[in-house]
Amino acid sequence: MKILVSMISLIAFLLVALPAPLYRFGVVELGTAFTGFKFGLVVGIAALVLLAIQVIFKRKTVSLASAAIAVIFSTIAIALPLGMMTTAKNVPPIHDISTDVVNPPQFVAIAPLRADAPNPVEYAGAEAAEQQRTAYPELRTLTYSQSKPELVEASKQAIENLGWELVNTDADKGIVEATETTAWFGFKDDVIIRVTDNDSERLVDIRSKSRIGKSDLGKNAARIHALIEELDSVLSK
Repeated sequence: MKILVSMISLIAFLLVALPAPLYRFGVVELGTAFTGFKFGLVVGIAALVLLAIQVIFKRKTVSLASAAIAVIFSTIAIALPLGMMTTAKNVPPIHDISTDVVNPPQFVAIAPLRADAPNPVEYAGAEAAEQQRTAYPELRTLTYSQSKPELVEASKQAIENLGWELVNTDADKGIVEATETTAWFGFKDDVIIRVTDNDSERLVDIRSKSRIGKSDLGKNAARIHALIEELDSVLSK
């Protein structure tokens, strides 16, 4: 039974560990990858149940090393899908976040790069804006005293510091565009920074949008927060 428990726990682990890289390299579709997660959760629970049965009824066959490995593999297989499910329940099912939901920045150079993306380049609309206001009320237009060229240059530096791909810079229009490729699944999410003059101050708006997926699991909002923090850090130097 020890071999059976070890095998099932290993299968559970592989069902949640392999889908992301397999999807990233085009081996499986996204739906298949998420199905693997679901099966990994079920198989992980089954492995723990079998381990408990083994401990209760066949204790002599249990070794500390095999039991520990089975617990680790099964826990990972259960925790990863549950974590994603919990996050999905706690954030709105949207994938387009902007500090200005009335007049969001419009992608320019990135627009043709999203031509084949499941999520269109256009802003998600009023319903998404309302959900964003409820979930992320702190995300609003930023104001700075620096000049437009200074803010554009600082935005470029912030993007480079964060390790994102710089796609376009237009100092005259106050536009900076970039793309971040997520580490695990390799999703490409796009960002645009817009700097506009407002008398003696500058208004900065940031928009982050996923190319695929109905819900971003809060990633776009987190990305904007990270960019704001890095931008402020660059400007403070």
